Amino acid sequence: MCGIAGIMTLDGTPPAAAAIDAMARSLAHRGPDGEGRHFASDVGFAHNRLAIIDLETGDQPLRDPNGAALVANGEIYNHVELRASLSDEAFATRSDCEPPLALYRREGASFVNRLRGMYALALHDPKQDILLLARDPFGIKPLYYAETSRGLLFASEPQAINASGLVPPAVRPAVRGQLLQLQFTTGRETIFEGIERVLPGETLIVKGGRIIRRHRIKALPDGGPEQLSEDDALDRLETALRDSVDMHQRSDVPYGMFLSGGIDSTAVLSMMAELNERPVRAFTIGFPGAGVHDERAQARSVARSLGAEHEEISFTEDDFWALLPRVAAAMDDPAADYATLPTFRLAEVASTELKVILSGEGGDELFGGYGRYRSAMRPRLLGGRPMRRRGTFDGLGVLRDDQAGWRGGIAAAEAAQKGTGRSRLQAAQAVDCADWLPNDLLTKLDRCLMAHGMEGRVPFLDPVVAEAAFRLPDRLKVRDGLGKWILRRWLALRVADSGPFARKKGFTVPVEEWIAAQGARLGPMVAGMPGISEICAPDAVLALFATLAEGRGDMRRAGFAAWTLLFYALWHRRHILGRLPEGDAFETLSAAV
Repeated sequence: MCGIAGIMTLDGTPPAAAAIDAMARSLAHRGPDGEGRHFASDVGFAHNRLAIIDLETGDQPLRDPNGAALVANGEIYNHVELRASLSDEAFATRSDCEPPLALYRREGASFVNRLRGMYALALHDPKQDILLLARDPFGIKPLYYAETSRGLLFASEPQAINASGLVPPAVRPAVRGQLLQLQFTTGRETIFEGIERVLPGETLIVKGGRIIRRHRIKALPDGGPEQLSEDDALDRLETALRDSVDMHQRSDVPYGMFLSGGIDSTAVLSMMAELNERPVRAFTIGFPGAGVHDERAQARSVARSLGAEHEEISFTEDDFWALLPRVAAAMDDPAADYATLPTFRLAEVASTELKVILSGEGGDELFGGYGRYRSAMRPRLLGGRPMRRRGTFDGLGVLRDDQAGWRGGIAAAEAAQKGTGRSRLQAAQAVDCADWLPNDLLTKLDRCLMAHGMEGRVPFLDPVVAEAAFRLPDRLKVRDGLGKWILRRWLALRVADSGPFARKKGFTVPVEEWIAAQGARLGPMVAGMPGISEICAPDAVLALFATLAEGRGDMRRAGFAAWTLLFYALWHRRHILGRLPEGDAFETLSAAV
C-alpha cells in the first residue's frame, strides 16, 4: 500500500522535478516508510512507501536489467506462486511487486491477467518508449490521470494531480450533481475538471504523453446462474473463502480486522480465527446514547465465540463534529457516505498498533445482501423497480436546478447488463459493482485508512470468491426475504451462536439526530459557504436545516440532504478553495474563506 504519481511529457522533455515532488508531498500520508524517484527521458515517477511485505529490500521504483521501472500501490497476493512459476528469474528483492515486472518482460501488457491482488501500478518501458498504467478488476486501489497540454499526469489521488500546479482544481457541474443526488459519482469522470479515473480492471498504454490503447479485465464472471445444489455451493464457498483469507493474510507486519458483528465481517473473522495460531485483533465501533442500532453487543458475542482480542470504540456526537473536517479533507474523490466517519475513527485507533486491516466490504455485492436487490428481482408488473431511481434532493426545492442527468451513469451500467444472460439479481449486483462499490465503499476504505498509514484488505473482492459466488443460483442468495442466504447458512454451520438468520438491522450513523440538534446554528453557516451558495438558494438551505431542527416533515430525507450539503461545503472549502481544516466543523465553517 503506497502512493504513486508521475508525468509523461508531450514534447519528450524531462518532467519538472518540482512538479513530481509536489505530487509526492501531497501523498506523504500514503507512504510514511520511504520514498523513491524514477526519471528517464520523458517520464518521471514518485513513490511513497507503506512497507508491508519485504520491509528491508522492497523499496520502489523496482527496475529490471532492460531499464524498465515499476511503482505500485497495493499488494500482489499471489506473488509467491508467481515467483515459483518464474523459477529461472533472478529476483533482487522479496517484494510482492517484483514478479509483475518479470512477467511484463515475458508477456507484455497482458501480464496483468496473471495478477491476483489489489493494485494500481505504473510501468515505464524505455525500449518501447511507453508508460503503462493498470488497476485491479474490482477497483480496490485508486488511480487517476489527466491529459494536459504538457503531457499525461497520474496519481493515487486527484489532489496530487492538482498539487502539480498543471491542473488547477475546478468542479465539473454534472458530476457534482451525481454526488449530491447519489452520494457518490460514476464512470470515468471525477468531480474535478480534467481528471479521470483509470477504470477498475483497466490498463492504459501511453506514448508521447497520450493514451494510445486501452484494455480491461472483468471482475465478475460471465453467464447467468449455474445449477448447483446447496451442499455443492457450501463446499465451493468454504474452499474459496479459506483460500482468499489465507492469501489476504500474507504480510510481514501485524494485521487485524474491523468487526461489525454482521454476516460479512463475522464470516471473515471466522476464517481468520481458523487460520491463525494467535487470537485475531478485532475492532468494533458503536454510538452510545444515540437512537440507532449499536452493533457492539453482537460483535462482542461473536469475538468471544471465536477467541478474538476485541476492542470496542465509542463514537459520540463530539467525535462527529471534531472529525468531520478531517474526513472531508481525506475524501478528495468525494463520497458523501457518513460511514466514512466511524471508519476514519476505527483506523485512527487501530493504527496505533497495526498496519493492515481486513474488512467485510463486498459481501453484500457478491452474495446479494441489499434490500434493493429483492425489489430489482421482481418484474415491473409485480412491483419491481430500478435501483437509485430517486435522488436525495428530488422534490425538496433546495438546489437551484434539478441536476438533470444525475442518473446517467447508473442507467449506463444497467444498459450494459442487457443481453448478458444474467438474472435480474445478477444485473443489480453488477450495477453496484460498477460504481457504488469502487467509488463509494472502496474509496471510503482507502482514504480513511491511508490517512492513518494503514492498508485495508477485502477478502470477498477476490477473483476466486467472485467465481464461487456470483453465479450461484438466485435462490441461494435470496430466500425467505433474506439476502446472502448461502453465506448465512455457511456461517450457521461454523458459528451457530452468531445469529446469522436474524434480520439485518444495518449499520447506521446517527447524523440526522446530531445535525438536527444543531440545525439552527448550522443553517446559516452552511448556506453562506461558497460551494453551497453557487448551487442552492440560501433561503432554501436555511429552511431545510430549520425543518430538521424543528422535527417537521420527513426527517430522514431532510437529514440526509442536510448531511450532504454539510459534507460538500467542507469538501469544497478544502479541495476547491484550498483551505485546510481549522478545528472542528463549526470552527472550520466559521473561519474566513
